[in-house]
Amino acid sequence: MEDITYMQRALQLAARGRGHVSPNPVVGAVVVRAGKVVGEGWHRALGEPHAEFMALDRAGARARGATLYLTLEPCNHRGRTPPCVAAILDAGIRRCVVAVRDPHVIVNGRGLRRLRAAGVRVDLGLLAAEARAQLGGYWLSHTRGRPRVTLKLATSLDGRIAPPRGFARTGPGRWLTGPEARHRAHQLRALADAVVVGAGTARRDDPLLTARGVGRVRQPLRVVCDTGLRLPRSLRLLRPPLARGTVVVCGRTAPRAAERELVARGVRVWRLPRSGAGVSPRALLRRLSREGCHEVLLEGGAALAASWLEAGVVDRVARFTAPRILGGGLSWGGMLAHPLSGRLVEHARLGADGYELFELEG
Repeated sequence: MEDITYMQRALQLAARGRGHVSPNPVVGAVVVRAGKVVGEGWHRALGEPHAEFMALDRAGARARGATLYLTLEPCNHRGRTPPCVAAILDAGIRRCVVAVRDPHVIVNGRGLRRLRAAGVRVDLGLLAAEARAQLGGYWLSHTRGRPRVTLKLATSLDGRIAPPRGFARTGPGRWLTGPEARHRAHQLRALADAVVVGAGTARRDDPLLTARGVGRVRQPLRVVCDTGLRLPRSLRLLRPPLARGTVVVCGRTAPRAAERELVARGVRVWRLPRSGAGVSPRALLRRLSREGCHEVLLEGGAALAASWLEAGVVDRVARFTAPRILGGGLSWGGMLAHPLSGRLVEHARLGADGYELFELEG
């Protein structure tokens, strides 16, 4: 029972690194000696010491003979920081309780084997499901070759994502949802490595696709799917200063002249295979995974959302529901060819609006 308590604490600590350490995983560590926590740590930012180093540093000499609780297998290689296994052995840790093995090809059991070879008792698998869920896109990227995808929707009570003609598009009526819901949406962007929209959304809304008002330093990669490279060059995403953090994804037969013009502006252009009427979602996700993007936020529009849902690559749906019935306009669910099911994992009231996070099955 005590093991579970300490691992739960390690998971809480790991969550503090979310949005700051990608493409590294979030990791939490707790050092316990004689029933007392003597050191805690988490991976705070990319390039900074890993969770194990922080926890062992805080424990100091008290780490000798202690038990170390880790949400993820420690690394046994030198990357941006020294190998964690060496630090664990140098500190004199007697027992190591690890939630899950690290699926990354350069770790993948090597850290556990070295600890055991050195005489450290290693217990693997405590709260493994919780740890895998917390790792999210990192786990998917290194086991299935693609990031975790969260589809963000703002809808009316009758499931409309775009109002009928005549609906106010300026002032308070410009958005379906209120400021609290929009703030949460920016938090979702802040936790994402990439934000993806379709060409129609880019043309209609001229969005920035940046995380604002959430204290984030590193902005997500901005990705627009434009199969034929026909986006208006006046869009803010294609002009400084946003251009250098923007990728336009097109089909392999898109005009070369249009590509050269975008590249000259600092925009990256990715040519990928097509699937149906647009760029293949799976091909784009594989490319994003290779770029170190483990968490992807899909923001629309409806056709893009439907194609990704039909492709089976959407893992979660974050739905903001405004207390309005529009009675017309565009419905996102009506574009699906097959029913989908999932489970509710989070819900909240945000001002006058509702918020629900679903994990899809399959």
